[in-house]
Amino acid sequence: MFKVNKKVEYALIALKHMSSAYPGKLISAKDICDTYKTPFDTTSRVLQIMAQRGILKAELGAYGGYQIQKDLSRITFLELTEMILGPVEIANCIHDGRSPCDLASGCNVIAPMLILNSKMVELFKTITVRDLIDSKHHAAKTIKEKIA
Repeated sequence: MFKVNKKVEYALIALKHMSSAYPGKLISAKDICDTYKTPFDTTSRVLQIMAQRGILKAELGAYGGYQIQKDLSRITFLELTEMILGPVEIANCIHDGRSPCDLASGCNVIAPMLILNSKMVELFKTITVRDLIDSKHHAAKTIKEKIA
């Protein structure tokens, strides 16, 4: 089953929090972690990566934090994913031989996996971060209620 990596989820959580709850204000990694119960080390590392890549502005110090610096409608989900995780590779055979799958020599689905990967990359290019964090879905409330 394909799942979005937790680091990418934490990035989206942080960006949504910063853009909707506190637009234009500095937000600390601790604030985000305390609010959404995300692990501090992983969340802060994701925030650092986004700051290094210019999505966020980072201010150090006791009153420091992160602030959105770039227009999130100009950043694709592919760009965000690749900035945090590296290239989108849904199967081991996509690695260009760096870490080949044990089954590659006799595999009959390498071509379909390559096609699926390229289609996924194309889809991720069409979705902006703003699209994701501003979206609403009728099932979100139901899922939250079931978990609570």
